[in-house]
Amino acid sequence: MSNALTHTELASLIKNRAGITVDPQEMESRPEATFEEFGIDSLGLLGIVGELENRHATRITAGAEMSRTPAEFIDVVNSSLAAKAGA
Repeated sequence: MSNALTHTELASLIKNRAGITVDPQEMESRPEATFEEFGIDSLGLLGIVGELENRHATRITAGAEMSRTPAEFIDVVNSSLAAKAGA
């Protein structure tokens, strides 16, 4: 089973941590769309990073909450999780 973050999981985290409903298929189909376009700010992302760190018992790369797009955020998070798995 993969621990990789998906667009569906990210949309769920956004709903739970920031209270904003985002269509995961829209995020995935528009990789250039920014979090700002979806109504999510860096504070909301910071809460999501904290939740992911708790779930996976690992630190996510510093600055992940400054990612401009969901695609960029997923890449940073999955790189952190892959580094932990390979450690």
